[in-house]
Amino acid sequence: MSQADRSGTAVLPMPDLSSTFPGPFPASPHADHIEQHVGQWLRRFPLLGPPDGLRTLCNIVGQGVARTFPTADPDSLSLCADLFLWLTAFDDVHGETRAADDLTQLVRRVGEFVHLLADGEPPGDADPFGAALQDLLERLRSRATPAQYLRVTGCLRDTLFGILWEAHHLPVADRVTVRDYLAIRPHTVFVRTLMATAEIALRYELPEETRNAGAVRQLESALADLAGLMNDLGSYARESAQGGPQSLNLIALIMNQRNCDLATAFAEASRMGEERAAIVRARITELTDGGTGLLAGHALAMESIACSYVWHIEHARYAID
Repeated sequence: MSQADRSGTAVLPMPDLSSTFPGPFPASPHADHIEQHVGQWLRRFPLLGPPDGLRTLCNIVGQGVARTFPTADPDSLSLCADLFLWLTAFDDVHGETRAADDLTQLVRRVGEFVHLLADGEPPGDADPFGAALQDLLERLRSRATPAQYLRVTGCLRDTLFGILWEAHHLPVADRVTVRDYLAIRPHTVFVRTLMATAEIALRYELPEETRNAGAVRQLESALADLAGLMNDLGSYARESAQGGPQSLNLIALIMNQRNCDLATAFAEASRMGEERAAIVRARITELTDGGTGLLAGHALAMESIACSYVWHIEHARYAID
């Protein structure tokens, strides 16, 4: 894999994942059905206007979730796709540069959603985002155990805070450290929410002692970093081609903090991606070695999430317009 720079002439190396996540990746046989479903859900809850990229968005969400949980049943896939679509649409419509121009409005919106996530009463005049979130929470509550529901809603709150954090720091991006950015990035790339949703979609639940085991924590931490790294590497050229930074991106932060050129920053981020991928693969191998129980199943669920993030960056949504 490679990535063009701002001029479109240079080719920068993406992480070499040929030994860790080479593909092709399995997809659910319900992929096309899920893609059609998210289009119908958007008509019920018009979160976005009629942009040219709407079909592309439905495709990457539907096909992406089909690769995230390839063994899940159609209802679980529909729920996860709608949840991921809601997060993506909210970030597109209210996050990033728009939020930086009107941070107060974003704070109000986040406050409304935190109220819903805390099981507050929905307002009588909820807009499409509020109504859609209420629909998602009702569906999650009907399928999840109380502990699973708390984990997912906690991850959603973290994501909303992450979007708010990004908007607050975007005007002063040159002051954001790589360390601080990497700490927040797993939430804004939605991977922590997907991890929590996996147990609902695939109908299992880890005991807390197992969840806190060192190998599990290492797997999830490395996967969370890998998802953000792959997204930033994959989206850098498109964001740069739009005429300026449209969001915080690790590549730009490395160039600023290390005072280095694009090729050096890209190489450093790619190396980080390879290191995280190697950790993910090693922990998956360790946790599935000779086992078919809950722990092995969870490791395989994390593997499919990793595969989906690797698959995503080759999608047309990341192409330069």
